[in-house]
Amino acid sequence: MRISRLLSLLWLILLGCGVAFADILKISVNDTIQPITDEYIGRALAEAQRHGDKAVLIELNTPGGLLDSTRDIVTKILNSQVPVIIYVTPTGSRAASAGFFILESADVAAMAPGTNTGAAHPVTLTGGKMDDVMKAKIENDSAAFMRSYVAKRGRNVEAAESAVRESKSFTDAEALKNNLIDSVARDEQDLFKQLQGKTVKRFSGTAVKLELAGQSIREYDLTVKERILAYIMNPNVAFILLAIGALALYAEFNHPGAVLPGTVGVVFILLAAFALDLLPVSHAALLMILASFILFALEAKFATHGILGIGGIVVLTLGALMLVDAPIPEMRVRLLTALAVSIPVGLITIFLMGVALKARKNKVVTGPQGMIGEVGTARTALAPKGKVFVHGEIWDAVSRIDVAAGESVVIRKVDGLQLQVEPVTATEHPAISAPVS
Repeated sequence: MRISRLLSLLWLILLGCGVAFADILKISVNDTIQPITDEYIGRALAEAQRHGDKAVLIELNTPGGLLDSTRDIVTKILNSQVPVIIYVTPTGSRAASAGFFILESADVAAMAPGTNTGAAHPVTLTGGKMDDVMKAKIENDSAAFMRSYVAKRGRNVEAAESAVRESKSFTDAEALKNNLIDSVARDEQDLFKQLQGKTVKRFSGTAVKLELAGQSIREYDLTVKERILAYIMNPNVAFILLAIGALALYAEFNHPGAVLPGTVGVVFILLAAFALDLLPVSHAALLMILASFILFALEAKFATHGILGIGGIVVLTLGALMLVDAPIPEMRVRLLTALAVSIPVGLITIFLMGVALKARKNKVVTGPQGMIGEVGTARTALAPKGKVFVHGEIWDAVSRIDVAAGESVVIRKVDGLQLQVEPVTATEHPAISAPVS
């Protein structure tokens, strides 16, 4: 008990002196800006506050992303209780589009040599041309959002706004010259050396002196859930999951009771739905994907020499390209992925549907219905009832025409455990060749 009290007292003394327990929390964002990025950064900032860290270092390399997620991230950074350092690294990286908004929101913005930032002009989700009124509204809103915190950070508002209105981009040297960033550093240690002892004015108005030299760096990784979601939220992966899931369900419907295709289909479609729910999805594209499978089914049914099949592949490809309404190409399904999935899926679907339709047209060869048309032998006279021998079994039978024992009969109908038969010779006469009613 005494040892426990001594340890607790020592812990309180160390906390009071601010010794050894403060770290620099480090995370790496090397992806598009989307809801998982927002969750990851928010969780890191909360962890740094809970742990009492000196600062949060965010290493950033992104082509951009979704504006809603960007706004949420900027809000979290501006309200962070722990100073946030954003460092665009390694050499060759960028903080483009949404990344520029995030970079400018940091308490300390830094870049490695050979990196670039900017090009933050808003675009339509599909990247197309906006009408003048909508363009002005979105542009003004984005510019105002940028001004709302850049000025308070003491950076160049005019240069920052030019990245929004004119899509200007800046190298690391240009960004430093235009007062868009605070430092150009070769690596983390060089960055911390430059920032050591520097007083930073927080967004709240308070001033904080950075004491970073000699501090340990504590890396904070994505959770397993975030890793999985970040992977399946790749539009190309989400589309592949959706296509395979749909194909598996299609196979299950054509072969009821197979179980495995149905299970795989449900799991894959649920994963795709979960990922697409977090992305800006075009419902028109989903309808096109559904329409493509209808065209594949019609091709198998009517055999249009590939016309409907090709149409289905084209529609599926277009549906894939339009599936995610993202502002940057990195967040849309690539043409190569769309073709690599659409062509095999189309051919496999047509094949499966063709096999299913052909099987339904073929004569039933199993079960009671498979006995219709088979020839057996009358074991007893049928006048009209008696016994017949067929398929190695003796059955009760009835015939409209008297049949002598030993005579060959053809089965016309199976009624429960009783067969309706006719003499084989009767098949030559149309009047008696119809099934017994």
